[in-house]
This record gives sequence, structure tokens and C-alpha cells, in this order.
Amino acid sequence: MTSIMPKQRQRDITRLCIDCALLLLQHGAESMLVEQLATRLGKALGVGRVESSISANAVVLTTIADGYCMTSTRKNNDRGINMHVVVQVQHIVIMAEHRLLDAGDVAKRFAAIKPLRYPRWLMVTMVGLSCGCFSRLNGGDWQAFVITCLASGLAMYVRQVLTGRHMNPLINFCITAFVATSAAGLLMRVPGLSSASPVAMPASVLLLVPGFPLINAVADMFKGHVNTGLARWTMASLLTLSTCIGIVMAMSLWGFGRWS
Repeated sequence: MTSIMPKQRQRDITRLCIDCALLLLQHGAESMLVEQLATRLGKALGVGRVESSISANAVVLTTIADGYCMTSTRKNNDRGINMHVVVQVQHIVIMAEHRLLDAGDVAKRFAAIKPLRYPRWLMVTMVGLSCGCFSRLNGGDWQAFVITCLASGLAMYVRQVLTGRHMNPLINFCITAFVATSAAGLLMRVPGLSSASPVAMPASVLLLVPGFPLINAVADMFKGHVNTGLARWTMASLLTLSTCIGIVMAMSLWGFGRWS
């Protein structure tokens, strides 16, 4: 004779499953991974089935045990791309599948997850160097490399400051693009740098290319999550539009003759 799962236990498992899905969705995981890990966690903890509906703004999840359904809904607030959180959630699910964690342990592990944040100076330095390398790969000279490093590093600093103040991402990208283009263009007017390759100006805004959201958008649409994919694609397109507006504003204000 099989024992029937207590309703409180099923309720706790349902909350853990939707917390798992929400953590993944908030930090940039693709929809299929969100659905699979939430389902695997629920089954590892003892429910028979887990059904979920994922959108850009919310997660709806149902667990089914002994013929009894329990549904929960959570609103999704984007917290920025952070693969460290995604990997931590994956590790917790795998440990639960191997019976190393029970529901209480999983809840404690979820509560202890902290997004990994690199120091601001390291982010500014690495972004500046990466954009500078892109300028070199696209035929820029060493003067263009220096200009790109300085302009993109300054832009990354501005972007982080605005992000820390919870600025709307669209406004953030517009201001950052304006700063990057302005800095690159004005540095190209400095004696000794005026002969730099014009590739420095477009290379300085490469930090604003929304590559990860676009990749996730395509992955979602190919794997059947069309609505979420379209929402991510639209957001990435709006970020690109905001970047273009910032570039055009800088070029119009300072009278830059050419962008590339």
C-alpha cells in the first residue's frame, strides 16, 4: 500500500520548484533549462509530475502528487545575467536527485545563493581591453586601441553606476552609448591621437551589444517557447535602438563627421 503525500509537503515542494524556476529565469537562463530543472527538482523531492508555464513576466507551476494538483504563481523581476546563480541552482538540483539533499536542505541552499559580482575596477579594465582588442582585430592601429580602451572603460564605469542606481535599462544603454561615442570622438581630436583609425568609435560601444539576450531569444523560439523568445528578442531590439539613439545624439552634439 502506497502512502499519500501530505499536502503540506507537496506545498513546500511546489514552492521550492517555483523558486528554482524563478532564480533561473531572473538571472538569464533559457526557458527550456528553467522548465527542465524545475521538473527534475520536483520529481527528485517526491512529486509525480511538474507542469510549468513560463513567460517573460511570470512563472506558473503546478505539481501533481497522488492525483492532487497544487499551483503557484510568481512574478519575474529581471536581476541581470548571472551564470554563477544558474550553475549553483543546477548543482542543488543534481544533489537533490542523488538524495544528498531533502526539501529542507534545498530551501536553505536556495536562500544562501548570492550572485557573484566582480569588482568594478576589474570589469572596467577587462571591458576596456576587450573592446580595444576588437578595434585591433578590425584593422585599427595602436592609437585606436588606446582610444577604444579609454572610451569603453569610461562607458562601462558609467553603465555600472547607473545599474547600481536601478536606472531603466533602456535609458542606461542610451546614456552609456552617448558617453562611449563622445569620449572616443573627443579623444580622436586630441593632438597625437587625431590620426587614429576611425574604427575606434564603433569599437567603443561593443560592450552594449545584447548578445546573450539575443542568443536566449533564438534558443527559446527554436525549443518551443515562442512567447518568451519574442519578448526577449523585443527587449534586445529595444536595447539596440537605445544604443543607436545615444550614438546619434553624441554625433549630433559634437559634430563628428564619421562613425567608422
